[in-house]
Amino acid sequence: MAENVQAKTEPGTATGDAPSLATSLADLPWSRNEAGRKCEESLKERPYDVELWNILIREAQPDGIDRARILYERLVKRFPTTGRFWRIYIEHEMRARNYDRVEKLFQRCLLKVLNLDLWRTYLTYVKETKGNLPVFREKMTQAYEFTLDKVGLDFSAISVWMEYVNFLKTGDVQGTFAENQKITAVRRVFQKAIATPLLNIEAIWKAYTQFEQGTNMTLAKKLLDEKSKDYMSARRVVKEYEAVTRGILRGTASVPFQGTSDEVMQMSLWKKYILWEKDNPLHLEDSTALAKRVSFAYEHYLLAFSHHPGVWCEAAMYMESVGKDLAEKGEMVTAKAWNDDVEALYERAVFIVPTCPLVYFAYADFEETKMKNEKVHSIYNKLLEVENIDPSLAYIQYMRFARRAEGIKAARSVFKKAREDSRAKSPVFVAAALMEYYCTKDKNIALKIFELGLKKYSEDTTYGVAYVDYLSHLNEDNNTRVLFERLLTSLPSEKSGSLLTKFLDFETNVGDLTSILNVERRRNVLLQEELKDRRSEER
Repeated sequence: MAENVQAKTEPGTATGDAPSLATSLADLPWSRNEAGRKCEESLKERPYDVELWNILIREAQPDGIDRARILYERLVKRFPTTGRFWRIYIEHEMRARNYDRVEKLFQRCLLKVLNLDLWRTYLTYVKETKGNLPVFREKMTQAYEFTLDKVGLDFSAISVWMEYVNFLKTGDVQGTFAENQKITAVRRVFQKAIATPLLNIEAIWKAYTQFEQGTNMTLAKKLLDEKSKDYMSARRVVKEYEAVTRGILRGTASVPFQGTSDEVMQMSLWKKYILWEKDNPLHLEDSTALAKRVSFAYEHYLLAFSHHPGVWCEAAMYMESVGKDLAEKGEMVTAKAWNDDVEALYERAVFIVPTCPLVYFAYADFEETKMKNEKVHSIYNKLLEVENIDPSLAYIQYMRFARRAEGIKAARSVFKKAREDSRAKSPVFVAAALMEYYCTKDKNIALKIFELGLKKYSEDTTYGVAYVDYLSHLNEDNNTRVLFERLLTSLPSEKSGSLLTKFLDFETNVGDLTSILNVERRRNVLLQEELKDRRSEER
């Protein structure tokens, strides 16, 4: 199962493909009672209201899984990072013994939602489905190792560590060699656990002490003396951890930014905690072990604040820096693994916050540093396919990438695509024109682009000012004056004020007194008209 989860989970899919039945019925009322119907109506206005969802969940729990599945799919689509909702869904499928579906659900969520209770459900699933197999102990060992590798750093994971130890202890072995292997395996798990800051770590140390003393009293003193330092360090950090994380609400569903004081406080507490982890309170000498603790903290931060693009980018940039450091040390295999994790993180990010250009730009920049130009093209095209966004900045960034990576012809192809997109705004033309001027040194092409844009944005004051600034930069005073007059002719009077001010500033710098007074007079007339209109409105 561990191999299946890792092999079949698509890094670019945050929740995978929902069943077709759920998709086809996604917009239909689900509840059968009046209270549930009211909740569904309210969710249209407040789709992230967890209390409303909880009412529907309670209705679904005693229901058959075929009907409940429709609600669960809506639920995990709305809250893809909330472990509790995935666990409720999976446990219902397990009660119905739909183990194929359970495995597919784990493939969709397990590696992306490092929620301890969800992973405990995974272990329960392996016990239930593999218990009668001849290779059960091997499968169960893999499941425990997989789980502890992913969530063993969780402050509340002591039960999983102890379960694994007890599982290893109960294994029947034949012969001295096999018995020694069993002792070594138990000792290895114990020693990793006592070096990990865990709630009630004293119980693990006590169990480890009893294990060593019951195995070999002579060797026990030596081993316990050697490992007591790790235990004392972890125990000290436990107290610090409790103080640093006090007030953090774990397990809450991630919702879009509300701007409440409680939300701001929670983000502040999470940032404080992550800074504390970065300060290496365990004094770890292994930089990779430290990085794993920090990235685990970021993963939990994202479970609560997955709708905040800045958190995704911050986590990705930290992991990227780890990969760079490892590459500089010559640890290329480990560095590649971290870079793969960064890519997977960005894929999750663009799924959760698909309308945020910041995440796409950061992702594209990361892939560009890896010389994966085709991947960068796909990232920008994916952003441009998002509906109901202004793609202007995306086109500008895309053009700049194309020019850097493939030359000016590639950038022109992107600009051509932008011209054909009715959503694109005037800044795309400004960026394309200036790129031609600064990169190809061809002012004529730049002028043609500005003129092309002027036909489309003749009433856009901002675009007109950008064109004026360009001509002023060329020191073409007469052409600049002609452009001012063209713009003022095409603009309605209520939009002409800022442009006349710009015109007056231009004449003040390069014109004669007559020109200055002429433009000033025109501006004063316009201001007087605006004042009259304002007074008329007040009456």
